[in-house]
Amino acid sequence: MRSSIVNRPNILWISTHDINPHLGTYAGVWPGAERARTPNLDRLAAHGARFDRAYASAPVCAPSRSAVMTGCHPTSIGTMHMRSNAVLPDEVQLLPEILREAGYYTTNNWFRDFQTEAPGTAFDDDSNSSHWRDRPEGARFFAAFHGLITHESQIYLDPEELREATPHVAEADRCDPSAVTLPPYHPDTETFRRAWANYFDLIAEMDHWVGTILDQLEEDGLAESTIVVFWSDHGAGFPGHKRWAGEAGLRVPLIVRWPGRLEPGAVAEPVGLVSLAPTMLEMCGLDIPSWMQAGPLLDRTGARRETPPHVFGGRDRMDEQEDTVRTVREGRFRYVRNLHPDRPPMQHCHYPDALATWAELRELAFAEATQRGSGDQPDHLTEAQRTLVAPRKPAELLFDTEADPHEMTDLAGDPRHRQDLERLREALDTWTTDHGDLGLLEEAELLESWRPCGRLQQTGTPRLGEDGRLVCDTPGTRIGWSSAPPAPGSAPRQARLMGTASEGSWQLASTYRGQRPAWVRAWKPGFDPSETLHLPAQDPSPVGTEEEPSASA
Repeated sequence: MRSSIVNRPNILWISTHDINPHLGTYAGVWPGAERARTPNLDRLAAHGARFDRAYASAPVCAPSRSAVMTGCHPTSIGTMHMRSNAVLPDEVQLLPEILREAGYYTTNNWFRDFQTEAPGTAFDDDSNSSHWRDRPEGARFFAAFHGLITHESQIYLDPEELREATPHVAEADRCDPSAVTLPPYHPDTETFRRAWANYFDLIAEMDHWVGTILDQLEEDGLAESTIVVFWSDHGAGFPGHKRWAGEAGLRVPLIVRWPGRLEPGAVAEPVGLVSLAPTMLEMCGLDIPSWMQAGPLLDRTGARRETPPHVFGGRDRMDEQEDTVRTVREGRFRYVRNLHPDRPPMQHCHYPDALATWAELRELAFAEATQRGSGDQPDHLTEAQRTLVAPRKPAELLFDTEADPHEMTDLAGDPRHRQDLERLREALDTWTTDHGDLGLLEEAELLESWRPCGRLQQTGTPRLGEDGRLVCDTPGTRIGWSSAPPAPGSAPRQARLMGTASEGSWQLASTYRGQRPAWVRAWKPGFDPSETLHLPAQDPSPVGTEEEPSASA
């Protein structure tokens, strides 16, 4: 620990779902950003660092968020499949756990979806009402607000539902479907134009939400002492974006403001969201654990750190879609390796297949098949649009993303770019060797290593050690205690994983000083929580409870 807690900055994270850099501040940097109406985020960017080439580790939420929260590549720690309840390596922690141990008051409001259950010790308050305003007087805070306004499900609301979902968007700011500039791989239909217009209206509503949080920070006199970070988990909820491991699936907005320390301006170098956790620790003057695989983007003075030339990403199983894709971004180039080129890029997937744009693409592809069956020339889709619904995909792809932002021209077979292709092949191979790739295993083999014979393991019940400290015999556990009895019952595991239910807030084991009565529980990510240990007021011998209730602080 390199600095006193009183000298450290507060941290405010604001994240949204499923958007590319479609913010006004990115006009001229990302196609279509000029259409956005985002005054609050534009103002934040004007006073902070705007990262123009920021990338998620995966083009879907839970694997991406696991990288953000751990500073580790999903393929290295087993969080690459969507979803998996991964058993993390014993040493790996979530960023808020590290910050809480360092004295920060940590809150999460309220979505998690980190690919593994957050221990009850990760947050002081993990709820839909958590706020830095509830912290003890003088405490430094890490407050995370995760919004769902722009989630892909909202893009397909009907007009009345959309207006109800976007009450703060003025009529003059609403996007006219006829004015949308569609990417070349999307058909020019009413369905796609309406979906894109809805997307921009939702971004405008999200911007209002961001503005209310920033206004509260100003009202509390905390703007000058707080690092503010805005990010999205991956690309927009359209075919060719979310679930595709290319530029449109991985490129996201990233804005960081630190008044008086971080010089405002644009950052052109490619960076990964996986660097956010180590960056926060470095900016706060805290040691970066050796197990974190990414390095910081900024230092404790706000100066920019030299970053590696490559940003890596990939996609693996998403629900019932079985695929494996790896990719690397360097300078102006993106290299994509499809490990299953025989599989279509738009395999059946129960959830998105019910969405209007996915369904329409399927209908248009079927219409072309009918034309072929009649001996007619297919004409419902363009060549660019057929790449989404093709029966297979190339084994490898190379794109010049500066000259070709929509990645329409594959340069992998161009002899003029042979050196670029070989260099990026080697970079991806080296990264895989250095960090490992659990996505190359059969998932059944990985699951068996986590859950022998298909049984979810339970964290061992904690106990009181001879020295009076709380201990647990299961490696890699977090132990928490409460002076109030936990509520009976337990929320469904899937709800706890996604963050729509909470284990409650528990005090860190390091703060236990023999208080009685006390209730004690232990967690290991990927395991079920332990049974609750009850340390009664009168009886000095610990007694285990029969049921496993969920906790509340």
